[in-house]
This record gives sequence, C-alpha cells and structure tokens, in this order.
Amino acid sequence: MSFLSHFSEVTDPRTQINVQHDFIDVIFLTVSAVLSGAEGWSDIEVFGRDKLDWLRQYRPFENGIPVDDTIARIVRVICPEQLNKAFMNWVNEVRVETGKPQIAIDGKTLRHSYDGDKQTALHSITAWSKDAGLVLAQLKSSGKKNENASVLDLLDTLNIKGALISADAMNSQKKIVEKICSENADYVLCIKNNHKQLRDEIAAYFHKVERDNPAWIACNEQTDSGHGRIEVRRCQQLRVSEWISEAQHWKGIRSVIKIERERHLKDKEVSTETQYYISSLDIDPAAVNQAIRAHWEVENKVHWVLDVTFKEDDSRIRKEDGAENVGVIRRFCLNIARLHPKKASMRSKLKMAGWADEFRAELIFG
Repeated sequence: MSFLSHFSEVTDPRTQINVQHDFIDVIFLTVSAVLSGAEGWSDIEVFGRDKLDWLRQYRPFENGIPVDDTIARIVRVICPEQLNKAFMNWVNEVRVETGKPQIAIDGKTLRHSYDGDKQTALHSITAWSKDAGLVLAQLKSSGKKNENASVLDLLDTLNIKGALISADAMNSQKKIVEKICSENADYVLCIKNNHKQLRDEIAAYFHKVERDNPAWIACNEQTDSGHGRIEVRRCQQLRVSEWISEAQHWKGIRSVIKIERERHLKDKEVSTETQYYISSLDIDPAAVNQAIRAHWEVENKVHWVLDVTFKEDDSRIRKEDGAENVGVIRRFCLNIARLHPKKASMRSKLKMAGWADEFRAELIFG
C-alpha cells in the first residue's frame, strides 16, 4: 500500500470554506520536498514550483502549489497523534521481523524549536528497530523530566511482544519494566546513580564474585575499530541472587551485567568506563554485549542523521504542532531512504532525490 493511502486517513484540520489546495496534495508535496533536502516552509514551496510537473504525475494539484505560509498553516494544525498513527501503520506494513527484534528507546530535544522560553523546546521519544533499521515511532514529551510517562505511552502504541527493549538510564524505571514484562517482552537497561543503591549493590556483587567465585561469571569481549580509535568492550554477566536486595523491586530481572569499555585513540590516549545493567535475559554475554552496543545506533543512525543530514537541530519551525509534525515527516523520509537498496549515504540519497525525479519516485513508491 502506498504511503498516501495511510496518510489519507489523517483528518484534514481545515474548514471546507474557501479551501483551494487538496490536503493530501500538501502532504505529498511536503514529504517529497523534505526527502529532497528542503529544510523549511519556503524551501517546500520552491521545490513544489520547480517540480510541479513531476508532482502532477501522482496528484492533481489543481490550483498549483500553495505559498509557504499556507503550507505552514496546514501542516502546523494537523493532529500529531493521527499523523504519528499513519506513520506507524505504514512502518508496520513494511517492517519485517526476524528472531527477537531489538527496540531502542531514546529521547531527543530539538534545540531551536522553542518559542521564547528554551524550556518549551520540543523533546521527543524515538523508538528505533535495530533489526529493521527503521524508526518505529516518535512521540512528543513535555520535557526531559516527563520522559518516563511518554515512554509508557510509546510502549502502549507499539507491538513489543517477543522484543528486547533497550533504554538509557533515564528510562530505567520500575513502571517501564513492569510494562515491558506485561507485554511479554524482555529488557536490558542501564543503571546509574538515579538508582544508586541498586547500582552499588550490583558493583559490590561483581566484586565479591570476582574475588570468591570467578568461574560463576560469564564473559564476552568484543572489539571495534574506526574513525581513528579502537574500542574494546568486556561484558560480564551474573545471575541475580538474593545478595542484591534491590532486585526484588524489578519485575522479571534475571541477570546483572558489568560493561567495561576501553577506548584507544590515535594519540595513544586510553580511556576507560564501567557501566552496570539489569536484564530479564538469561545468561548469554555475547548477545547482551551486542545488544548494549546496538542500543546506541539510535544516536548514530537516527539522531545524528536527523541533525547533520536533515538539519533538524537547526530548524526554526516551532509554532503550534509544526515541529512535531515535521519531525514525523523527517523520520518517514529517513525510513524510506534507508529502505532503498542503493548503497549510498543518507546525504547522497537526499541529494539524488533532489536532482533526479526517477530516483525520488523510487524512494517514495518503491
């Protein structure tokens, strides 16, 4: 099914008095323009006027291309929940799951999306499928302090049965763990000083076992290199025991994990870092080590690409629901570019989409 079929389920927010431009025409224009490198409302208008003949191959555009203010006014007042639902329905249609899929959940703040008070900047939660290489959903959060509630809402919208959920320390919360377990999913979560007693107990437990019964510890070591550095990750995993009293408050917990990272830089400088995790997974240090590393793909393959290639962090779109809605559209464009089999960077694909009508049509319609 074409993405237009899914987005046609979004309600046109305008009254039908003096409506000159078709709602789906505007959505199609916006998606096509963003996919071709457009960064703001005026860019979308310029793209539309230049590519009107191409656009009319797929949609009527009876009254031509709307001016940038009209595009902005329409996109800003779309219901974000409906737009995100259409996006998720499309993702679920194209997503193919194999084995136990991993879903990484992480937050991101759009630096320039505030209006007056920096505290009003849009903070959104992204769910990333490591296996499919796709953004599964985006949900607005009313700031970092309320991120946990938004993660619970996000988990409600996703089918996570049988999946492995990974999250940073901010979202390592008992209610989130309970929600994951209630959906028959697994978790691997970072524990820092926001749960200091649990973290200290895990650290002390590893110290005790390393001293008294080192054979109990399952180990795995993985090495990666690139960008002038070498990173060695040593994973140690232990079954939970009654020695960790705080574990009783975390539903489904089966193991605790110690990750030691050793980074060797070009100038021969060496840095080390130790972090602790809890998980509902049984002992499998190789799988756990890989899952913890894979979690940060949401930073490298989503947030970094959105900021560097789509210029999201520089976007001045801020009024009404404009920032959130265009954020969904950017993630949709990121997904369809990733789905195209051509071996090229995201930046190259967007450039080709801007230059070549045929390639742009391949991206959008497959």
